[in-house]
Amino acid sequence: MSWESTIKGFKAYLRLERSASPNTLEAYLRDVEKLRQYAETIGSKKPTELLKSDLKNFLIWINELGVLPSSQARIISGIKSFFKFMMLEEMITIDPASLIETPKLSKKLPDVLSVEEIDKLIGGIDLSSPEGMRNKALLEVLYSCGLRVSELVNLKMSNLFLDVEFIKIIGKGNKERLVPIGGEAIRYLMIYKEEIRKSVEVSKGAEDFLFLNRRGSPLSRVMIFIIIKDLAAKAGLKKTISPHTFRHSFATHLVEGGADLRAVQDMLGHESITTTEIYTHLDRNYLKQVITQYHPRS
Repeated sequence: MSWESTIKGFKAYLRLERSASPNTLEAYLRDVEKLRQYAETIGSKKPTELLKSDLKNFLIWINELGVLPSSQARIISGIKSFFKFMMLEEMITIDPASLIETPKLSKKLPDVLSVEEIDKLIGGIDLSSPEGMRNKALLEVLYSCGLRVSELVNLKMSNLFLDVEFIKIIGKGNKERLVPIGGEAIRYLMIYKEEIRKSVEVSKGAEDFLFLNRRGSPLSRVMIFIIIKDLAAKAGLKKTISPHTFRHSFATHLVEGGADLRAVQDMLGHESITTTEIYTHLDRNYLKQVITQYHPRS
């Protein structure tokens, strides 16, 4: 089969059978497109003609292009799914990607803000403007609930259950989870909803989105980055700060405060507890405290 028809089938498989999110769908199709580009350099091989040796050489090729190990790992994941799809559709009888190894990745500890630094950053917001009140509300929610930036911009009015102090989040792979929301976040969210958002002329199709720009459209991920970067500069914070920094800080502060790791995993929407365990390594004082408390010779 041709690349065009195979990729079309793969796209339908990801969307219908795997229920892949738009971001995952886009990433996997981009990965397969890289493989197609490589196949054109080795005699325009069709996807069903590629061998394990071709895939190994493909990995060498993307490495020489300067693709980082973390990106290589994601590309391999996309390629493995592509060949799994071809196996399911009986286009091939042997999966050449089954034994391809993912590069070993070192866990980079993310930057984390202290509670004081978060207070300083959020405290620098000018509350005299509508945008300032909106930004106050969205950052309180971001930190209170430990959301991904995509989850924040896609948060819906219909998924707020503030009377019972919960919000419903649609996370990776369209998986739903209920996340508790704190009193400070609820307070500023109510002010934003009742005093700011009601005065915005909402664009068609954005009626249920919570956070809107001045044109009545949903805020973009890029806009959240810009808001946070500007506030960090204003607060004089030298750390590398992004929306994800708030998520890391949320998890770290919970773990340092003694929260159960499984509970933190559920709130973050992590599929594996291994992903959550990184937060037990972020603070040397936390480690020292654990050793002092539990080691028999402390």
